[in-house]
Amino acid sequence: MRASIILAEDHVLVRQGLRRIIQEDPSMQVIHEAGDGLELLSLLKGSTPDVVILDISMPRLDGLEAAQMIKEQYPDIKIMILTMHREKNYFQKAKEIGVNGYVLKDEADTALNAAIKAVLEDKTYYSPLLA
Repeated sequence: MRASIILAEDHVLVRQGLRRIIQEDPSMQVIHEAGDGLELLSLLKGSTPDVVILDISMPRLDGLEAAQMIKEQYPDIKIMILTMHREKNYFQKAKEIGVNGYVLKDEADTALNAAIKAVLEDKTYYSPLLA
């Protein structure tokens, strides 16, 4: 069975690129896309994916706030942050929330699918570029 994924990213072109990267792996499928955190939470009411991939900087409800709400309401969903933010405070907040992965957009083309697989195996993935 293919792993189901919801992408939450406010830039349509970025979402399309991420979808292509993810779906290069036949074991993974993007089932929905959201342009902000509120849209994502609405999608989760009707569909429970294996993994949610969130950008931090989104309108209406940012990725960290959405991640906190998902952890509280849907504790079985794996959460990955995919962001441009290398700053320690963002990473620290994500870890405090309990996200399963933190991937930088700079490495998405080479690391994203491996990070998703690690998270699906109940491991954590934190970008080595954060060190």
